[in-house]
Amino acid sequence: MDFLTDFFTLFLAKLQSPTLGFLIGGMVVAAVNSQLQVPDAVYKFIVFMLLIKVGLSGGIAIRNSNLLEMLLPASFAVIIGILIVFIGRYTLAKLPKVKTVDAIATAGLFGAVSGSTLAAGITVLESEGIQYEPWAAALYPFMDIPALVTAIVLASIYVSKQKSLSKQESLSKQSVTADGYPSEQEYPTTRQEYLSQQRITASGYPSEPDDTSNRVKIWPIVQESLQGSALSALLLGIALGLLTQPESVYNGFFDPPFRGLLSILMLVMGMEATARLGELRKVGQWYALYAFVAPLLHGFIAFGLGWIAHVATGFSPGGVVLLAVIAASSSDISGPPTLRAGIPSANPSAYIGSSTAVGTPVALAIGIPLYIGLAQALMGG
Repeated sequence: MDFLTDFFTLFLAKLQSPTLGFLIGGMVVAAVNSQLQVPDAVYKFIVFMLLIKVGLSGGIAIRNSNLLEMLLPASFAVIIGILIVFIGRYTLAKLPKVKTVDAIATAGLFGAVSGSTLAAGITVLESEGIQYEPWAAALYPFMDIPALVTAIVLASIYVSKQKSLSKQESLSKQSVTADGYPSEQEYPTTRQEYLSQQRITASGYPSEPDDTSNRVKIWPIVQESLQGSALSALLLGIALGLLTQPESVYNGFFDPPFRGLLSILMLVMGMEATARLGELRKVGQWYALYAFVAPLLHGFIAFGLGWIAHVATGFSPGGVVLLAVIAASSSDISGPPTLRAGIPSANPSAYIGSSTAVGTPVALAIGIPLYIGLAQALMGG
């Protein structure tokens, strides 16, 4: 009974948060057919500011940490972030009527990290007197960024494949006449046509079929994704945070307006979510199921890898718990704008609704006490 009370208390508190409040406000505005609009140039500037800020904070956190001690846990964080996206790609995306692009975006958001959930985990650990490494909180960019990059790249590959298949089907249909017979001539009229049809090489032997034109080239898609505006801003912020000392600019310019800009962004995304809400109604139960199971599954995977780091390097039980909490969380800051810019075809109702309505309350109410109890039972933390 206490579990249900805690769960619904956290759920109601989440509904009252400013971030979600602006999201719901945008949905209401769109539902009543208001003419309110945020100029595209303003939207792009807000996204740029948010991503630079997130990148700077991640780069600064990494630079101020002990990289040698972080090596194994950070490597596991990278693996977890990528693995979470692939799990969603081959589970949620396979459920009936769930669009693959929406599933990938949702998995990307669940692979990314929530700063508020991480802060809650740290607060509980400190209240319980459980020790953890000072740099453990800096593990979040190692999971957050690979998850977002992987989601954008997977979505780009999928969309490119779909476009290639559509193009091939279109060409195939064009090659058939109204009578149902091929429109191309059955017999060659010249020697060149004959050689071309038989794929005869200069040496007189048939050449192998050239399938390269029909294959989706992966690296150009990866390169294009990394060069996209969203990831470029994020990676630029990380590089500046690592290689320079931007604390004065960060504290004086990027950090103060962060919450306000995020609120405007959520207003825009709420308006878009309402416009596409009809797409989600038919498959809403699958997203709810995923959002309930996924945080706990991701947290258990991270806990297992953290336990390996504990045995191998002495990673503290508190650090193991924080790694699990990071994995169980779903991003409410860096994820939505990055996915909105990197996967514009994905439905915001799917990935934001799954995270805020179910995923975050599960990670907070169930995940944090569950992983702390497990750590105390297995490692005596």
